[in-house]
Amino acid sequence: MGSATAIARSTILLVGKKKMVALLHQQRAMSDRFISHMLTRNIRITLLLLARYGKQDKPVRVVPRISQETLAEMIGTTRSRVNFFLNKFKKLGFIEYDGELPLKINSSPLSVVLHD
Repeated sequence: MGSATAIARSTILLVGKKKMVALLHQQRAMSDRFISHMLTRNIRITLLLLARYGKQDKPVRVVPRISQETLAEMIGTTRSRVNFFLNKFKKLGFIEYDGELPLKINSSPLSVVLHD
């Protein structure tokens, strides 16, 4: 279990797994939001893992050749969504990408992804 410090007055609600599953089945809007959050989180974590986040002593890393379709399967989304995020990460300077894999991941700005 981790810890956190609130910067504003907060209320924290702990929801058990069984209750959460029931809520996700009963409330479609909550289910959609939760799945969207989890997919976004998985995309970020996958990029960080590919970049070996925390290994700043290493130079820019080249990711092995992998198809967008395979990457989509790894993170549980579609190929078009992977393409959208690759282009977004390129625009933000996180990666060097020319539309074809492999790509180069710039490790230094990745800390922004963790706190976004």
